[in-house]
Parts: sequence; structure tokens; C-alpha cells
Amino acid sequence: MRITLGLDSTSLTRRYPRLAILATLFMAFALPLGLYLAALAVFPFNTPEILNGLAREWLGWDLAISPYRNLVYAGFLLLVAGIAVTYAAVFGGASTWVERRVAGRMQSRIGPNRTGYAGFLAWVADAVKMILKEDTIPASADNLLFRAAPYFSMVGLLLPFVVLPLGQGTVVTDMNVGVFYLVATSAFVVVGILVSGWSSNSKWALFGGIRGAAQVLSYEIPAGIALMVPVLMAGTLSMQGIVRAQGGCPWEWFVFRNPAAFVAFFIAVTSSLAEGNRTPFDLPEAESELVAGYHAEYSGFRLAIFLMVEWANMWIMAGLAVTMFLGGWQIPGVTAEMYEHARGTGLLPTPWWFGLQMASMLMFIIKTWALVFLFIWLRWTLPRVRVDQLMTLCWKYLVPGAFLCFIVTLLWQILVPPVGMRYTGYAFTLLTAFLLVKFLLATRRNIDKVKGDRVDLSNW
Repeated sequence: MRITLGLDSTSLTRRYPRLAILATLFMAFALPLGLYLAALAVFPFNTPEILNGLAREWLGWDLAISPYRNLVYAGFLLLVAGIAVTYAAVFGGASTWVERRVAGRMQSRIGPNRTGYAGFLAWVADAVKMILKEDTIPASADNLLFRAAPYFSMVGLLLPFVVLPLGQGTVVTDMNVGVFYLVATSAFVVVGILVSGWSSNSKWALFGGIRGAAQVLSYEIPAGIALMVPVLMAGTLSMQGIVRAQGGCPWEWFVFRNPAAFVAFFIAVTSSLAEGNRTPFDLPEAESELVAGYHAEYSGFRLAIFLMVEWANMWIMAGLAVTMFLGGWQIPGVTAEMYEHARGTGLLPTPWWFGLQMASMLMFIIKTWALVFLFIWLRWTLPRVRVDQLMTLCWKYLVPGAFLCFIVTLLWQILVPPVGMRYTGYAFTLLTAFLLVKFLLATRRNIDKVKGDRVDLSNW
């Protein structure tokens, strides 16, 4: 039987529509849900004390004095890393489909719609295609560094998952210097970009690598200073501690608690977009100037790693902003005492605790995806800036602005009583809601202008 993978009427999607729908449902819902459940089942117990207690209670095995103790710990850490890597790959792939569909609508076209239901399996087909492609290495390239460069970027993507809280108890480890750790580990992405550009022995790739290093290192400064604003407000560098210092309602989020935090949120998000090479700051891979930039000489699986890091990094950027400014996993009306009461006194938590954890993870996911959609919207709305404009924005505006926000927040914490912060939260929440409604109405009017023959918005 002849099977065609093209886009005509003989494609697998058209010939087996039920199979395509089932495969789409699995990749879109079942696989991510399985990963979240795996994280919920593993991350809260990722400490030697809990592992030792579980082994003693279930198996009668004193793991603390066992000669295989380190092997068990290493295996558990590999399991945690496997969940993080798989989730990053799935999110990076799925976000490419979301971005291509959104871009299609914004440009009055359809986007991917054949491979799988609504074209959702296009990212799976792209991944298979790139894995099966020939992995070429230029003859004049530095072989070892050329091969290693993509994995530096991969490490820079995965290390932030260690401290990023997905839920009230769903975090790999709650470091007391979590913010400092996250800012420090993001430098691995710079290493990957710079090494890939230099080792390719291509002037265009080298230009992209130098641009990338200068851009990321520059924008780390305003991003780091802006992140100190919620640190001052919470009084801790722990990511979980910063979330716990906020509340579930919008007026309890740090972004609305004082004017400086409101400005620092936008500085942090803008700097994150620049660090992640997202449009309008994607100068290291400006196709019109550099022929794909620092990864111009890459192909096959290694190119897929660079692309996956770019898209999956949106989750890190959005998750960091949600954690630091937008209340993280906090659920309105659910207090810390309720989590403690649901936890119980046993070694394993009660089912009610796991239910609360799922609810907190869902809250975090909704907020994060909302910011990811905003990042995609910005990419297909704003034009790319020039290199000099990029650096001017950073050093002349964002760095002084972030430092001013830091000073104002310091004075605000000293001089303004808690009741004043509460009223500030109410005021900024109402102001943001008003601006958001006004923006959505303007967007709706723009969509109405191009309805009918010019664009069809019904074929989603």
C-alpha cells in the first residue's frame, strides 16, 4: 500500500481522520497532563529525608545506611531531569504550533492545518524531520566546540527548572538563593550562542554570536536589578518565599503593590525578551542580515536543539515573571494554613492536598500561557530594532529605570504602611483592568475592519 505524507487528499490525516484526532488529543492533552502528574508525584519528595522515610516505611529498607544510597539518589535525580527535559521539548514544540497559528491569523492566512487535527502535529513532523536529517559539520569548523555548543544552550534552559515553582509544593528544590541561582545559570545560554558562532568559522555566524553575547550580557543587568524589586518586597531570595509573600487576588500581587514594581515588571519582561532573542530583539539571528545568525552552519538534531531552546525559553521567561510579580501559583481564597491542614501528619500527603496542588499548578499554567501568548503577539506586531537602538534602550533607559525602581521600592517599604500598600494594590488593579478592557475593545474594532472577504476567522 502506498502511503503519502504530503498535503493532498492521500495524506494520512485525510485518510485516517479518527487516528489523527486521537494522536492530536494525546499530544495536546494526555502527554502534558501525564508530565504534570509525574512532576506532582516526584517533585514534592525530592529530598533525602523523604526518600529515606518512604523506603523505610514501604520496603523496610534503611536507605540512609545502604551502600546503594547514592545510586538511588542519582536515579531519582535522573527521573526529575527526564521529566524537565521532556516537558521542555513538548512545550517548545507545542508553542511553535501556537505561534504559527497566531501568526497566520495576524497575517490573514491559515497557518498549519493538515498534519493532525487543526495541524497540531506539525511540530511532531518537524521534529522527526530534523532528527532524521544529515548532521553536517563544516570542514573548517572546530569539531569539538561545534558539537558541544547546542548543549550549553540546553543546560541554560534546563537549570532554571530546578527552582521554578510549578505549584505550592511542586518544585525540584526551594533554594534560599533561588533568584540568584536563576540569574547566574542563564549565562549558559550566552556560552552556547558565542561558542556556536565562533566554532562555525563563518563570519556571519561569528557576527551573530558576538551580537548575542553583547545583547544577553547587557540585558541581564536591567533584568537582575528589576528582579530585586520583588526580592525587597518579600525579604527573601527564595522563589517559593516570594510567591508566599503575595496573595491569590490581583491586588495582592507585587506588580500592583507599588508604582515602582509596576514599572519593574515591564522592565523585567522586556529584558527577558531580549535575553531570549525574541522579536523585536532577535538580532543574533536576523535572517535579513546574518543568514540565520549564530546557528547558520547547523543542521539536523543540533539545529533542532537551538530552536527548541528558543521556544521553550518562553516558558522560563513567562514563569519567572508570574512567580516574581503575578502571584505565582497562589489561588484566591486558599491560605497557607489550608495547605498545611490538607497535608496531614503522615509521611504521604492526603488526597485533598494533591487536589490543592493540582489547582495551584493549573493557576500557574494559566498565568504562564497568558504571558506566552503575549510574547507571541508582540513578535508578530513589532518590527525588529537596529543594533544601536537595542543597546540604547538597554543602557540609557532600562538600566537607569530599573535602578530607580529599586531605590523607590526601598523607600516605599520603609515609609509606606501595609494599609497604604493595600490601597495601592486596589488602585493599580482597577487601572490595569480599565486599560486592558480598552485595549481589547480596540483590538476587536481592528478585527471587525478586516472581517468578511479579507480574512476568515472561523477556520480554527
